[in-house]
Amino acid sequence: MPPPDAGAVVDRLRAAGCVFAEDEAVLLLDAADGPEDLGRLLARRVAGEPLEHVLGWARFRGLRVLVGPGVFVPRWRTAFLVDLALGLLAERSHPVVVDLCCGTGAIGAAVLEEAPGVELHAADLDPRAVASARLNLEARGGRVHEGDLYDALPGSLRGRVDVLAVNAPYVPTDAIATMPPEARDHEARIALDGGGDGLDVHRRVAAGAPDWLTPGGHLLIETGVAQAPVAADLFQRHGLRATVARSEDHDATVVIGTT
Repeated sequence: MPPPDAGAVVDRLRAAGCVFAEDEAVLLLDAADGPEDLGRLLARRVAGEPLEHVLGWARFRGLRVLVGPGVFVPRWRTAFLVDLALGLLAERSHPVVVDLCCGTGAIGAAVLEEAPGVELHAADLDPRAVASARLNLEARGGRVHEGDLYDALPGSLRGRVDVLAVNAPYVPTDAIATMPPEARDHEARIALDGGGDGLDVHRRVAAGAPDWLTPGGHLLIETGVAQAPVAADLFQRHGLRATVARSEDHDATVVIGTT
């Protein structure tokens, strides 16, 4: 079989509606083990599968984060939550961080890379996400647990967590149908669907956080800009001092609760 024609790959991606066809073509050509493999990868992408699932990895804060099939792909916006977490950790010695609803463990991986000395735990309910998180975190010294929110965590963490970083699902159920097909059709529903107003998981996280945070510890949770005031009120009702941080550059909103 003749070597692949990069221009033909770009044309096929562009015809399928891929906005960054040139960049994607470079990645697919680099990933392919020969023309036949390229054909398979390209067919998957053209059919609408997320590029990160096709490649098996996503780029997040300079890291190559492994992403298994069906697992939530880390978004660039979530780098803002990592920035906030790192700022809160800067003055703490040997802090404990939990990446809850961790998905691939991208938040935890970034924290381990950028804040040496952290004790990092991550947890998710989806076994596929847990498998990806283990690949991304355990070699870096993180520990990964499978289960429903705090039920997944070892009891020894209770009252010891300095930063609880959470990227829980916050898309309202009725809005799932309006999401791009790449997410709607290929990422786990449990990683997207936040219930009627998008804040069902946030409510559970806020209710349990005070039992797990150390005095002066922080809960950070990503949410939509319109949902942030409601989430902040949830935090306050559970005894946390709440502030809202917004990054226009990242188009990201994070609610911070402090014990």
